[in-house]
Amino acid sequence: MTSPPPASRPSPGPAAPGVLDLAPVLPVAVIDEVAHAVPMARALVAGGLPAIEVTLRTDAALDAVRAIASEVPEAVVGVGTVRTPEQTRRAVAAGARFLVSPGWTERSLAALRESGLPFLPGVSTVSEVLTLLERGVPEMKFFPAEAAGGPAFLAALASPVPEARFCPTGGVTPERAPGYLALPNVGCVGGSWMLPREAVTAGDWDRVRRLARDAAALRTG
Repeated sequence: MTSPPPASRPSPGPAAPGVLDLAPVLPVAVIDEVAHAVPMARALVAGGLPAIEVTLRTDAALDAVRAIASEVPEAVVGVGTVRTPEQTRRAVAAGARFLVSPGWTERSLAALRESGLPFLPGVSTVSEVLTLLERGVPEMKFFPAEAAGGPAFLAALASPVPEARFCPTGGVTPERAPGYLALPNVGCVGGSWMLPREAVTAGDWDRVRRLARDAAALRTG
């Protein structure tokens, strides 16, 4: 397993080697309160999920990334829902160790490359997959996974496009995750079920840790 680069010394490269292989599940965190960031990250790491995607869906997101990067060095914190070059620059400045996008354009892909960080651009069609492969990007986010065809779509790609690897995200549940993880072209799945809003709001980090532990045990092969 190749680990992602440390936050202070990002290595260049278009894909996210290591991020797909750190754990079977990549937690997708929507953080409303910066105070939740550090204990949440510690609970996820303790449960066996070291890679954490903090999404840019709240005003607290980048401050949460800074806190995790500073106080939980054993966590591999990344930034998700990165859509623009400016968001890419801000994520890098906050201490992100990888970047995730729901989709990509030529402009946003150029910014992701220039960041020097590993990244996972989003795809939902065969043409997008082939185009990224032509650009030297073999590892991608499959989004929105359930709406875009689920495990059946990725299973159909495994034979004709074996070099592409995916992190399916979007509607993935603990019940659906094993079907994805059994596929040869899936490194991990993205999900948020181990971070139920009521547990995070209440600071029930023991529950988060238990759910993370269950998620970390989902690897089937």
